[in-house]
Amino acid sequence: MAFDGIAVSNIVYELKNKLEGGRIDKIYQPRADEIIFSVRSLKEGNFRVLISANSMNPRIHITEIKKENPITAPMFSMVMRKHIAGGRILDIRQPDFERIIILDVESMNEMGDLGVKHIIVEIMGKYSNIILTDENDKILDSIKHVSHDKSSVREVLPGGQYVFPPSQGKLNPLDADYDKFIDVMQEKASQKLQAAIYKSFTGISPAYASEICYNAGLDASDRPEQLDESGIERLWKSFKHDMDRIKNGDYTPNIVYDKNENVVDFFSLSANQYKGFEIKSFETFSELLEMFYKKRDNLYHVKQRAHDVRRIVVSNIERCVKKRDIQMKAFKDTEDRDKYRLYGELITANIYAVEPGSKELVTANYYEESMPQITIPLDPDLSASENATKYFARYNKAKRTYAATVIQKEQNDAELEYLESVLSAIDASDDDNDITEIRRELINEGYIRAKKQDKAKNNKKTKPVHFVSSDGFDIYAGKSNIQNDELTLHFADSDDIWLHTKNIPGSHVIIKCGENSVPDRTIEEAAIIAAYYSKAKESTKVPVDYTPRKYVKKPNGAKPGMVIYVQNKTILVDPDEGVVNRLNAEK
Repeated sequence: MAFDGIAVSNIVYELKNKLEGGRIDKIYQPRADEIIFSVRSLKEGNFRVLISANSMNPRIHITEIKKENPITAPMFSMVMRKHIAGGRILDIRQPDFERIIILDVESMNEMGDLGVKHIIVEIMGKYSNIILTDENDKILDSIKHVSHDKSSVREVLPGGQYVFPPSQGKLNPLDADYDKFIDVMQEKASQKLQAAIYKSFTGISPAYASEICYNAGLDASDRPEQLDESGIERLWKSFKHDMDRIKNGDYTPNIVYDKNENVVDFFSLSANQYKGFEIKSFETFSELLEMFYKKRDNLYHVKQRAHDVRRIVVSNIERCVKKRDIQMKAFKDTEDRDKYRLYGELITANIYAVEPGSKELVTANYYEESMPQITIPLDPDLSASENATKYFARYNKAKRTYAATVIQKEQNDAELEYLESVLSAIDASDDDNDITEIRRELINEGYIRAKKQDKAKNNKKTKPVHFVSSDGFDIYAGKSNIQNDELTLHFADSDDIWLHTKNIPGSHVIIKCGENSVPDRTIEEAAIIAAYYSKAKESTKVPVDYTPRKYVKKPNGAKPGMVIYVQNKTILVDPDEGVVNRLNAEK
């Protein structure tokens, strides 16, 4: 899924048609690696433009998503406001079919004179950047500063001169004619057709090189040297056809989905090679990118935000595991405690038979029916009474240790179960608010020390995920222990069906049914949801318990999300993302 030169040409064509001549209004920087600005267009109204230099998801497109902005504006957004706020977009272009977009903006300087600034968007994976330059290509600022220590090839620092990233020596496909194309094929005669195309022409990804081959009726793994004149001719016609479409702005944005509704790839032109796959077309490339990156980008940032919280939870889990090992050793050390009591009692019973200085006592064990002989070690420096007292003391100590360890193990096991459920909730989180809620929960439970910003934040209450079964029943799944408690203890009615993975950390799931009988199909679908939102997400044959909500209780003093239940039945299911996506009422 490459944001290649073809994709760039598609978005440039769209932005140019909609934004050219418009004025830049508000500029924000909601995240460290992205900016959003408004454009008052002369053609079609107002638009919000998102530019991201995220290393995993770099892009530029029109967006409808509203994002929360930081209270204090970052420096880069301040520089952008200073130089281009109120500016008019003169041109949007793609130099040499590279993954670079340049927005030429006419704006006033401090003296009131008009000048041209350039917003340069480099979409190049981890090297992606957003750079602001003046009319002389002097860098005013960039969202990522690249010093000589980070890159020996090219510095990107305020005050420096902007230079394009090093060229890879590829040809511009829009300028290629038949003779150039033939020359390339001859030079790359021993390589695969796919490689020969994408390694020779700028802006063509391996996926689309394969599409060009497919449309020519050729196998992408074939080699140019294997083709006859007819094969070369078909390949050239397929290549030229797509380049002509680009020149004419004839784009057909589409996303390819597999049978589980997972995104396989996206294209700006055709996707004929994906036979048997679902292909969804979009009116604009911005709409496609919005849909494609919405979840992907969000998950990336959620993962980044969750890192510290996850580290704290994992650290506490490791502490609990170490405590459990110590407790198991304590159990092993105290497993002979009854033997010490027996020794003490048998010595007491034979106290007058023990001679001073004896190293052992051989006597019958009166506490067993067969009364076998038993040998009891003695300390020769102690009297019989003192030896008995010593054994009784060892017994009492071991007894106290065992009793305390039992309580500690119960507490530790409960804490470990709770922390595992929190970890499962973190892994299932797909929204910043989910992480905020989990963080708040951990603060309340004493695992994280509250900071001033935590107290000052307006914490939004998140909602469980809503699904609708194939039979029309509403299903809800909690994404945190706070949600689980709210869902089970307050939202659910007594006759609603409650589900949870058996002895596996995961979400509470509720089927809202009232007095209606719930079909087996709905129970199975709800169980699939419960398995998907659990630690066993990647497993098969996951056991899921279900029971009416009235049989679910929360013990006094139990941590968030921790409940006990009875009268349950168990169903085995395989977690299925396709089913979960299909039933999701929020999509």
